[in-house]
Amino acid sequence: MAKTYAIVGTGGRARMFYEAILGPHKDNARVVALCDTNQTRMDYTNRIFVEELRGEAVPTYKASDFEKMIAEQKPDFVIVTSVDRTHHKYIIRAMELGCDVITEKPMTVDKEKCQDILDAVERTGKNIRVTFNYRYAPHNSALRELIAEGAIGTPTSIHFEWLLDTRHGADYFRRWHRDKRNSGGLMVHKSTHHFDLVNFWLGSQPDTVFAMGDLKFYGRANAEERGVFTPYTRTTGVEAAKDDKFAIDLTSNPVQKSLYWDAEKEDGYQRDQNVFGDGISIEDTMNVMVRYRNKAVMTYSLYAYAPWEGFNVAINGTGGRLELMVRETSYINAGSTSTAEGAAKGVDLYHFPLHGEPRIIPIKHAEGGHGGGDKIMLEEIFGNATPRPGYGANHRDGALSILTGIAANQSFATGLPVDVKTLVKL
Repeated sequence: MAKTYAIVGTGGRARMFYEAILGPHKDNARVVALCDTNQTRMDYTNRIFVEELRGEAVPTYKASDFEKMIAEQKPDFVIVTSVDRTHHKYIIRAMELGCDVITEKPMTVDKEKCQDILDAVERTGKNIRVTFNYRYAPHNSALRELIAEGAIGTPTSIHFEWLLDTRHGADYFRRWHRDKRNSGGLMVHKSTHHFDLVNFWLGSQPDTVFAMGDLKFYGRANAEERGVFTPYTRTTGVEAAKDDKFAIDLTSNPVQKSLYWDAEKEDGYQRDQNVFGDGISIEDTMNVMVRYRNKAVMTYSLYAYAPWEGFNVAINGTGGRLELMVRETSYINAGSTSTAEGAAKGVDLYHFPLHGEPRIIPIKHAEGGHGGGDKIMLEEIFGNATPRPGYGANHRDGALSILTGIAANQSFATGLPVDVKTLVKL
């Protein structure tokens, strides 16, 4: 019998899930309801179900009727793809009402909400799946397997550099993410992916975090210091923004127009805010040092105005070194299909034994979003694929990934290192 799913939050992030359910996994899974604060977005999603995916429209519920939706539709799972700061509310209540949960990353945005979720898991006995799709990308899986095989002995240090370019990186400064209360900043919203990968590769967890972060490129003050003046709050239909390389026009993309421009009349949410305007409370330049339980130490950097998109990681050990360089396709959320998000354009993986000749590790190219990880993960969640041991992320994995970012935010504010075990009780 097909499992049933209700989706909470019908913005751009939801599409990966409902495309999988109504597409390749329609025999195993079924969407039974949509829930959102915005009726226009839900109506658009239903049109996609019917007109593009050849499915059927499903009942819609405003966020205030979440419990009514659960009572009437009785879904097996609730998929949470709402604004990050609301994840905990839907995760906890869904479990209390008897549902298992699949949630987008980050699981939540601060230590208090994280503890509330962990307590609810213990109280209800229900399950949470956090969709860390990057784990499944073949190059990231290969790195884990090489470490597990002892290719570099005992891992001792990691240098991890993630670059967001001026298309994808800038997009976080247009949207609700620019308010740290909504997203936890890029340390939580974006870096949760990266911190989870290190936990996954090492088979360990963060112990101590020290970090520095600042807003150095986006925002009005930084722009004006460079001689750039952008006297507008948003960019769609604004004559002065026509030559702004960072501006987007929501009416030029049919998906963004339907999800955001047409829906704005209901909630006032502006998806096209000026990245060089006021009101940005997140950082764009971040450096982090993490000591793990296994005594390995990571230096990590993230900046959101890079000339290319992707990452470099080097892992040193007592028996050698691994280097991975990945170049990704840049994208704007809800700007195209979900398969284009973070697709790998080029991958190079090298193994340098302590004694012996270096070798190039061949990686089979995987099509699709997040280095090909999306398709593999979705087959495991919704299809008949046999789960790979250690790959599916639960509530504990979700907590450990965000705790590095939460600790980094605390270190930004205090200038002091943070003992991760003081944040929540795992």
